Amino acid sequence: MPKLKTHKGAQKRFRFTASGKIKRSKANGSHILTKKSSKRKRNLKTATLVVKSELKRIKKALPYGAA
Repeated sequence: MPKLKTHKGAQKRFRFTASGKIKRSKANGSHILTKKSSKRKRNLKTATLVVKSELKRIKKALPYGAA
């Protein structure tokens, strides 16, 4: 079977945790920050886990991420 290619866009956006879950960063935290509250900006900094419905699609894009 040939080698599978990693989707480079997905590789830059997602990281695997030690337990095999997938981490992602939140959207809307990079510009137009003046109108956003401090609380909202602080919560956008923290990483979160990918939802169950998206896992299959992301794992297909990252075939060598976690076993």
